[in-house]
Order: sequence, then structure tokens, then C-alpha cells
Amino acid sequence: MQTFFGMILGALLLAGGVYVYDSMQTSSVANGQVAVTNRTIVNWDVAKADWDALRDRAHKDWVRISSK
Repeated sequence: MQTFFGMILGALLLAGGVYVYDSMQTSSVANGQVAVTNRTIVNWDVAKADWDALRDRAHKDWVRISSK
């Protein structure tokens, strides 16, 4: 159980650290050619869209399963 908790906590800390790092970087649109050296690690718009799609699908599946 402690190992499982440690893996979950580690994943959350990693995602949080990457988010903080990326939030301190400037936008690639604002920097133009200099953006190559200051690019963010994660494309957060795509990650949010994927997360929303996963959440919506899970909700629809839950409604379908619980209605039986």
C-alpha cells in the first residue's frame, strides 16, 4: 500500500513541478524566434482537451453502467 501511495504521490509531484516550471516560461508566441530556447515542456491546451475528453467518457460510461 505504501508503494502504491508513493507512486501516486510521485506522479502528482512530477506533474505539479512541470506545471510550475512551464508557468514560469514565457509564451512561444510572444518570443518569436527566441521561443526555441524557452519552449514549455507540456502543451497544456492539448493536455486539458485530452483530460476533458477522458472525464466526459468516464462520466458517460458511469451513467450507462449505473442505469442497468
